[in-house]
Amino acid sequence: MLSDSPFGATIPSGDLPRSRRFYEQVLGLVPARDLEGEVVYRAGNTVFDVYPSQHAGSAQHTLGSFVVRDIRAAVDGLRARGVTFEEYDLPGLKTVDGVAQVGPDRVAWFRDPDGNILSLTQENA
Repeated sequence: MLSDSPFGATIPSGDLPRSRRFYEQVLGLVPARDLEGEVVYRAGNTVFDVYPSQHAGSAQHTLGSFVVRDIRAAVDGLRARGVTFEEYDLPGLKTVDGVAQVGPDRVAWFRDPDGNILSLTQENA
């Protein structure tokens, strides 16, 4: 029923101007829509919005992932812009220089200024 419908994420922000600086200046995204009280960004063929919420940063799971062709280049490029990548050493999940092998894919996690967890994924079929 929904297989042809795009899916968008919503990301809470405790400080929308600070979040805008991060998503626009650090991640390099351009607002697709600037609505009263929230901002919608386009990333590839998808959209997500950032909106004010007192619960920003409280989720302890990944809110969304940017699918990239070359995860090493993406990680290095974002690190040069000040992004810190999470390091994990858990049963079944270990990062090496910020990147983990998850099945056939390579994944790197980082947090936005509110502590929301986002990731980069390089899909390898």
